[in-house]
Amino acid sequence: MTDKTCPIPEPFSSMLGTIIFLTLIFFLSFISRFIFAPLMPIISDDLLITPSQAGSIFLFVSVGVAIGSLCSGFVSSKINHKGSLVVSILGAGTILMVCVFLSDLWIIRLAMIFLGITAGLNLPSNLAVLTATVNRPDWGKAMAVQQTGPPISLILGPLLIVLLLPWMSWRLILACLAVFIIGTGLVLILFGKFGDFPGDPPSASNVKLVLAKKSFWIMIALFALGISGHVGLYTMIPLYLVTEHNFGFELANTIVGLSQVSTLFMTFFSGWVTDRLHEKRTIFLFLLTAGVFTILLGVLSGTWLKVIIFIQPAMAVCFFPAGFAALSRIVQPNIRSLATSWAAPIAFIIGGGLFPAALGYMGQAFSFGLGISLAGIIIMLGSLLVIFLDLLDEMEEGC
Repeated sequence: MTDKTCPIPEPFSSMLGTIIFLTLIFFLSFISRFIFAPLMPIISDDLLITPSQAGSIFLFVSVGVAIGSLCSGFVSSKINHKGSLVVSILGAGTILMVCVFLSDLWIIRLAMIFLGITAGLNLPSNLAVLTATVNRPDWGKAMAVQQTGPPISLILGPLLIVLLLPWMSWRLILACLAVFIIGTGLVLILFGKFGDFPGDPPSASNVKLVLAKKSFWIMIALFALGISGHVGLYTMIPLYLVTEHNFGFELANTIVGLSQVSTLFMTFFSGWVTDRLHEKRTIFLFLLTAGVFTILLGVLSGTWLKVIIFIQPAMAVCFFPAGFAALSRIVQPNIRSLATSWAAPIAFIIGGGLFPAALGYMGQAFSFGLGISLAGIIIMLGSLLVIFLDLLDEMEEGC
C-alpha cells in the first residue's frame, strides 16, 4: 500500500469517454510501429533490404519497447501517468516524422529503438489508469474496448496504404500519420482529465516481489505466445503472401487489412467470455484455438489460405483482454504497473521482435510457411502453461 492519492473507481458507463480516449492513445502507439508492416514490401524494394533484414527492424522496435517499459515506472512516478502518456504520444509522432527522411538501414533501426521506447512508456500507464478508474467487475468490458486499439491499427494500416500509395509516397504517408499523432498529443495536454496520479518506481523490494512470483514468468511466456500469434505474425504476413504465394502488393495488404476487421469485434466477445469463464479458462481456450489456425496458415494455399487468414487473427486477438486482466491480478495494485512494465516488454521482445526476425530468417533460408506452422505448434503447447498460473482473489485498495 502507498499513501498516494488514487482515483475512485467508477462504473464502465461513467468512464466510457476516458476509456475511448485511452483506446485512441493505444491505437496510435500501435499504428506508429506497425504501419511499417504493410509498407515493408515497398520499403524493401526501395532500400534494397532482404526478408531477414526486414524482420530485424521489428526486433529493434521490441528492444525499444523493453527499454521504455523498464523506465516507465521512473517516468510516471515523476510526471504522473498522464505526463507519461503525453511523452509517449508526442515522442512517437516526432520520431515517425524523423523516419520520413531516413534511408540508411542502421539509422532506421536506431530510430525504431526510440519509437519502441515511446510505446514502452504507453502501455503501463495506459493500463494503470484504466484499472484505477474502472470498477473491478467491469475490467473485462473496459479492457475489451481498450484492446480494440491494436486491431483497429492493424485494420487501417494496410487499407490506408492501399488507398494512399497510388497518390503519395510511403514517406509522405508516414509524415501525415506523424502530424495526426502529434495533434492528438496536444489534445491530451489541453483536455485530458485522467491519470493525475503517480506510478511507482521499481524499488528493489518491489522488483523482488514481482520477480519472485512464478505467475509473473508464466504471464511473460503466455504474452509472448499471444503476441507472436497476433502482431508478430502480422508484421511478416504481407511479405509471406507476396514472396511465397505470389499475391500482388495491393491484394496482399487488402486481405491482411480486411482480415483484422473481425478482431475489432472479437475483443468484445473475449471480454464477455472473460467476465463469465474468468481469465485462465479464456486464455487457454483462445491460445489453443489460435495455435491450430496458425498451423493451418502455414500449410494451406489458395482459397483455404485466404479463409484462414481471416479466422486466425480473430482467434489470436481474443487472448489479450483476458491476458491483461490476468496480468493485473498476479500482484497487488500498488505494484501492478511495475509488473506490467516488466512483463509486457520481455514478452514483446520475444513475440514482436525475435519471432518476426526468426520468421524472416526462415523465409530466406527455408520457407515462411514452415516457420509459421512451427510457431502454431508452440502456441498450442504453450497454452497448457495456464494450468500453473495463480491469480489473486483478494485485491487491496489502491492504484
